[in-house]
Amino acid sequence: MANNNQNGKMSREEAGRLGGEATAKNHDKEFYQEIGEKGGEATSKSHGKDFYQEIGEKGGEATAKNHDKEFYQEIGRKGGEARGNSDQSDSDGKMSREEAGRKGGEARARQRKNN
Repeated sequence: MANNNQNGKMSREEAGRLGGEATAKNHDKEFYQEIGEKGGEATSKSHGKDFYQEIGEKGGEATAKNHDKEFYQEIGRKGGEARGNSDQSDSDGKMSREEAGRKGGEARARQRKNN
């Protein structure tokens, strides 16, 4: 049921919520993927590298506040497995991607612990 303000009219918040619910009933996952893609393309045309670095940094900080050492180790492990599944250094002396991910997760956890 709609919440009415003192004038008997629906509030902007209520109208937005009801409109969103109606849209959700009438559209599928592909619709939302398409409008998300269009929004991303429009954003990329109007913002530069600095914008994306700033939002990436903010997202990283927010994620760091909500996750522990094990989280970073796990995503490092999964990333390493997805990229190559190698536990040993390559023959050219380079560290495997999995090892780099694990070490990165551990370093990030130490950094958070010291701050």
